[in-house]
Amino acid sequence: MDCQKDKFSLEAGVHYLNCAYMSPLMKQVEEAGFQGISAKATPYKVTAQDFFTESEALRTEFNTLINGGDPQRVAIIPSVSYGMANVARNINLKSGEKIIVAGEQFPSNYYVWSRLARDNGASFVVVEPPDSANRGKDWNEAILRQIDDSTRVVALSHVHWTDGTRFDLEAIRKKTRKLGALLVIDGTQSVGALPFDVNVIQPDALICAGYKWLMGPYAIGLAWYGPAFDDGIPVEENWINRRESQDFAGLVNYRDEYQPGAMRYDVGEHSNFILVPMMLSALKQLNAWGVENIHAYCQKITGDSLHVLRDAGYKIEKPEYRGAHLFGIRYKGIDAASFSKMLLDNNIYVSVRGDAIRVSVNVFNSEEDIQKFTEVCLLAVRK
Repeated sequence: MDCQKDKFSLEAGVHYLNCAYMSPLMKQVEEAGFQGISAKATPYKVTAQDFFTESEALRTEFNTLINGGDPQRVAIIPSVSYGMANVARNINLKSGEKIIVAGEQFPSNYYVWSRLARDNGASFVVVEPPDSANRGKDWNEAILRQIDDSTRVVALSHVHWTDGTRFDLEAIRKKTRKLGALLVIDGTQSVGALPFDVNVIQPDALICAGYKWLMGPYAIGLAWYGPAFDDGIPVEENWINRRESQDFAGLVNYRDEYQPGAMRYDVGEHSNFILVPMMLSALKQLNAWGVENIHAYCQKITGDSLHVLRDAGYKIEKPEYRGAHLFGIRYKGIDAASFSKMLLDNNIYVSVRGDAIRVSVNVFNSEEDIQKFTEVCLLAVRK
């Protein structure tokens, strides 16, 4: 796979290594949004079927991306917190049971669980990252040790949002299944750039925001809900998630039954005629590229530079315990504020998360982007 920067509107001379913050929009995704806005000018051309056609196509594309099996298990959501709220509402947590999360994970996959545990007298266990030479390996082992007979939910990401530490979801799923615990995944910082196969991982729920590695707009996301939530109650009761809502003339004939599968968990007005076509265009392109190819491209453009940075004293997680698309670098003694200014002065955009400089690359990046970043990093340790 070659650099795809020509498909984006990034300015020349800008080294945007911050897809984990938000992705730039592809030109074709922008165009889909413009067309959606224009369509509202002539609402008499919008048919009843239009409320369903593109959203069904969107479910299919996301289902293909994650090898989900049944597109009806995909729900259209506005945010990770919304998708997680649907999960939490349908867990019958008891006093004495336990919810496990990773330390410093994203707040949308933290607050919902801390409240659920608190409201039900359950334990809320935060497994902090170890300060060790084998940080990724030791962190995974610490999480696995915490999973026991009292565990009801393990809520994690695939890679940690601050530094890309990769969690061994297959091993974690194996233990949770053995003990009857749920595995809930926030895939926001991985799905779309790191291969994720629902049939391999077999989570109970996978929740993804759309504006990062799925390369879509803000305020739309996708969720996949497994059999554990087939008969659940959604967080809102909207008209379109009821069975036979396609029959506009019959909407006054109220129905108790929901749409099949996970469609009961759709956000109200999920047919959004601007965001849905944008998200659909983005996912079509991701599926055309292939996530395996995207991840391999990220490995190709970063590999040599990461060896150079390690030799210069930067601490970077071992490849088997991080994503190639998202990783953190650490160096004791560097002032983060002054280092960040050096990067910005060179038109290099990254994020500082916790004690790590977070670097996140995608197909719009080139080896030259990484080389420029490496040059500034080497200059910083020489000062």
